[in-house]
Amino acid sequence: MHSRVAQSNMYLLKKMGAEVTVCGPPTLIPKYISQALGVNVSYNLKETLEWCDVANVLRIQLERQNQVLFSSLREYSLAYGINRKLLDSLHKEIVIMHPGPINRGVELDSDVADSKQSIILQQVENGVAVRMAVLYLLSNRNN
Repeated sequence: MHSRVAQSNMYLLKKMGAEVTVCGPPTLIPKYISQALGVNVSYNLKETLEWCDVANVLRIQLERQNQVLFSSLREYSLAYGINRKLLDSLHKEIVIMHPGPINRGVELDSDVADSKQSIILQQVENGVAVRMAVLYLLSNRNN
């Protein structure tokens, strides 16, 4: 609901042919999203992680919320936070992504963010390079 990253990722991933499922508490997922963007909606994190090959986890943006959308960060983390125990319980290995910055201990535990399954550092580095290239192209420089 509060993420430009989520909406642009859903749009572009769908455009490239990916099947996309969003997962989170009902208070953070807009009701129109399934019909408007053609994505699946889930409220069960473990089932969603069993389904996916890549989980692109997003930061809880408390600074952009003007109302209480869940009772506490602890409750959110217990229901939707990804930790090593949860990943080890899956029947496959998945890739973990996150655009940063991470609220460690909320959406991802450090042992997940820093694991071999995580490509977060590469994702952030590539994102900077892509944004630099786009800005260069938009600046209409011929040099």
